Amino acid sequence: MSEKKNFVLDTNVILHDYRCLDSFEENDIYLPIATLEELDKFKKGSDQLSYNAREFIRRLDALTASDFHERGAPLGNGRGTLRVVMDHKYQEKVAAAFLERTPDHRILSCACTVADEHEGMKTILVTKDINLRMKARALGMPVEDYTTDKVVDTDIFNKSQTVYEDVDAGLIDRIHASHDGVDVSTFDFATRLQPNDCFVLKSVRNSALVRYNPFNGKIKKVGKEASYGIAPRNAEQSFALEVLNDPDIKLVGITGKAGTGKTLLALAAALKQSGLYKQVLLARPIVSLANKDIGFLPGTEKEKVAPYMQPLFDNLNVIKAQFPPNSREVRSIDEMLKSNQLVIEALAFIRGRSLSETFCIVDEAQNLTPHEIKTIVTRTGEGTKMVFTGDIQQIDSPYLDAQSNGLAYMADRMKGNDLFAHVNLVKGERSALAELASDLL
Repeated sequence: MSEKKNFVLDTNVILHDYRCLDSFEENDIYLPIATLEELDKFKKGSDQLSYNAREFIRRLDALTASDFHERGAPLGNGRGTLRVVMDHKYQEKVAAAFLERTPDHRILSCACTVADEHEGMKTILVTKDINLRMKARALGMPVEDYTTDKVVDTDIFNKSQTVYEDVDAGLIDRIHASHDGVDVSTFDFATRLQPNDCFVLKSVRNSALVRYNPFNGKIKKVGKEASYGIAPRNAEQSFALEVLNDPDIKLVGITGKAGTGKTLLALAAALKQSGLYKQVLLARPIVSLANKDIGFLPGTEKEKVAPYMQPLFDNLNVIKAQFPPNSREVRSIDEMLKSNQLVIEALAFIRGRSLSETFCIVDEAQNLTPHEIKTIVTRTGEGTKMVFTGDIQQIDSPYLDAQSNGLAYMADRMKGNDLFAHVNLVKGERSALAELASDLL
């Protein structure tokens, strides 16, 4: 059994995961009063952070009793005790090192106070704020990131497709000749395959792009057909369109660096299959830049979010440009927009909805937390397909990274499930300059 410890929680840990109290096993948890004060500022609102703040406060209220200030609140069988730390004793070493008495510094002071009061136990500050972790280390305070929902292996977001070489040429011929494919047990690498894996088969004289279809247990050829005017330019894009166009796959993750075609391919596949769904919904989280909130923009809610949605309209315009201006395809897109069969809106607007018979694309999903991803996926009703696109190397949230963002978490937790497929796009196709900048800058 490991030695019992004390953990002091920063506000951002709670806002990231309101169920975090269940993640510290038998160890004791301390909440600085500054953390509670910051939570109070977040509780009003309709976004995910406000929801998390409210849920945590409700949990806290249910746990605490009249003698909480004396005994703390037991967290359950095999768990530790929860206590609140007042900051009336502001640590001198914190005041000497940091002149301003900010909430972060008050939390740091509380962590020092807990450590002083429990010299025989290790006290650890838990925060997702990298800067606060650096400050704590500068003072010699043990500090950790909140890693409960972190993904350990992120190699799948860097590698290209798998290539199996020295495959029997006759088997590849059979795959090319068969519409349904060849039974997976025919191949000696079958035990290494995950459902909906896409890969390349090569022999001395031929090759094939293929996918393992878990619904019929066969290796089938992946074609290079265009979707609504958008033709794949490389193997990974062919794989992406394969899983995007299969209605049996209900959840898809498309990752890759800028310019690889993630959103464009997803939108093209959605338009191709629009007859299978009542609605095509494109959404993306609103990530403010330069500390400017959405409220600084004039107009209605729709007008305010329009600049944030422009990249989605840009992709739609690329698809429309593949056809003559008065073509049936362009008229169909315009009519879908007018009738709300094709909707482009901020992700916050779909919260609380039940999405039935919808092809839903969530762009920039690397900026979502694991809980936000779960909240969105659990909105899906019958006949709905969810597609998440993003680049885990371009995260705008200060408290998420390549291992803790919701997109990586979803890909890690869902792998091996028949209803899920993940494709990582490697080669940029936007332009030679965009590819060069993505690799070198």
